[in-house]
Amino acid sequence: MPGLLRGVARTAVVAGTATAVSNRVSRRQGGRWARQESASAQQQYAPPPPQAAAPAPTDDMSSKIAQLKELGELKEQGVLTEAEFAAQKSKLLGS
Repeated sequence: MPGLLRGVARTAVVAGTATAVSNRVSRRQGGRWARQESASAQQQYAPPPPQAAAPAPTDDMSSKIAQLKELGELKEQGVLTEAEFAAQKSKLLGS
């Protein structure tokens, strides 16, 4: 009888350990999949990179003003950072 009890106890320990390991692996895989899904969702819904303002074909002031307004709107929307806005503005006014 003690041999049988020892065999049953050993089986219970092995089965419990296997269950614990299996649950841990499952949780870890679930965490990885959740991170991958959130990363792909962020990439999918990220705003497109800002496009550089095209240089004016002529030097007329109205087209430059229109482009400056567009740059200002993009900056207000958060598409352009302050540095990007300043670079585009100097590029537009310098040409």
